[in-house]
Amino acid sequence: MLKKGLLSEFLHEAENTRKLLNAIPDTALNYKPQPQLWSVAELASHIASIYAWYAGVFSVDTFDFGGFTYQREDTSKASNIVAKFEENMAIAQKAIEASDEATYFNDWLMKSGDQIFIGPLPKVQAIRGFLYNHLYHHRGELVAHLRATGNKVPGLYGPTYEQSQSDN
Repeated sequence: MLKKGLLSEFLHEAENTRKLLNAIPDTALNYKPQPQLWSVAELASHIASIYAWYAGVFSVDTFDFGGFTYQREDTSKASNIVAKFEENMAIAQKAIEASDEATYFNDWLMKSGDQIFIGPLPKVQAIRGFLYNHLYHHRGELVAHLRATGNKVPGLYGPTYEQSQSDN
């Protein structure tokens, strides 16, 4: 039952992520609100890469970044980031579908070699926090970046302010 709910939320929110990534114009990719913050391209690429981590949470009890390889996409075009998202999202969906719900309360940890970064904590907490909520946080940042560049953003949970005003 928990797996069905997590998969349903995943599919719904992946559609919201898709809408947001598709709203990025190439002209906004280099925008940084402050020098120390990620650019739109870096932030969008990070969002796409989070989907590559799903198998490392859903399928194993220890996610060792030391053995994790990830091929970053060319971020010079927004369409490349969207393509990487689509690739990673499909793999993530398969990882959720193949996961064993009986393991969701196993202890889970993320490490690199002997260095522990997260955990141990229940796997379901890592799923909700490290994957789902982490993703939503960065999507919110991306919305703010796009708004700051004067670009329109899609309504993710209903119409945006601008959309609601255009109906009046």
